[in-house]
Amino acid sequence: MAATPRISLEHWRSLRAVVDAGGYAQAAALLHKSQSAVTYAVQKMEALLGVKIFEVVGRKAQMTPTGEVLYRRAKALLDEASALEGAAGTLAAGWEAELRLSVEIIFPTWLLLQCFARFAEERPQMRLEVYESVLSGTEEALLQRKVDLAICSQVPPGFMGDPLMRLRFIAVAHPRHPLHQLGRELTRQDLRKYRHLIIRDTGSQRRSGSWLGAEQTWTVSQKATSIHAAGMGLGFAWFPEETVRDELERGALKQLPLREGGERFGDLYLVFADRDYAGPGALRLAEIIRAHVAEQCRKVEHEPGQGTAVADSEFRGELS
Repeated sequence: MAATPRISLEHWRSLRAVVDAGGYAQAAALLHKSQSAVTYAVQKMEALLGVKIFEVVGRKAQMTPTGEVLYRRAKALLDEASALEGAAGTLAAGWEAELRLSVEIIFPTWLLLQCFARFAEERPQMRLEVYESVLSGTEEALLQRKVDLAICSQVPPGFMGDPLMRLRFIAVAHPRHPLHQLGRELTRQDLRKYRHLIIRDTGSQRRSGSWLGAEQTWTVSQKATSIHAAGMGLGFAWFPEETVRDELERGALKQLPLREGGERFGDLYLVFADRDYAGPGALRLAEIIRAHVAEQCRKVEHEPGQGTAVADSEFRGELS
């Protein structure tokens, strides 16, 4: 039988608050406790564990290397305890009242809505909250536990993801765009002279700029805006072929004759924020998404233009 822990969660919470808030007084205000109570909690931890968590350098208290390790482990412990309580509440209530998903905007909207429609046939009262995200915004939603599920182009470190589908990206512009008027295969240098349409990263640490080094860029938040801009001849971009199929058929957009890099392939993954604590609703919706996407992919797997290469990291950093 494991020994009873000498340090309570409340003590670990005090340590995290001191570090996160930047001092004992700030931590006390955050925890709604007296400063002396917070100070005593940290000192008691040091005494029980026989270590120094903080040391005075000049006039400031700084964490020791041991303290930094304990702080990181304390954060993980408190997050796990919070997740466990949340899971217990979900299990006690049965099916969740609401599911939250973060979905990369390159995932076909019609396909996502078909999955939701199937789920709604079984659980019409369950609320769905969808975050349409780009790149690091999807990763942050998982890391910060803002969502139950995510469909993302990269699986964040520490998570496991199931391959969901592969998308073919093509470089396009309006048929009357100057790039099409050159009448030859295009090079990277040709593209750099014209406006590159970019979809903004939705993460807090936003990646920006053109990976091509284009002299002109327009950055927008929605793929629909980027598609309309390209259709008006205002720039060029890479889009998932499925997303601009109608524009290609109507002649509003035309694939650019690039000498190289005219098409790319990117994978999408289905990722749980925490598979162990996923409720029955999240599990069922994930099952529907996997099954329906696989069904649709089987229908088109022999269509021309379907490749096997995975998108390179530089391209996945742009998505446009």
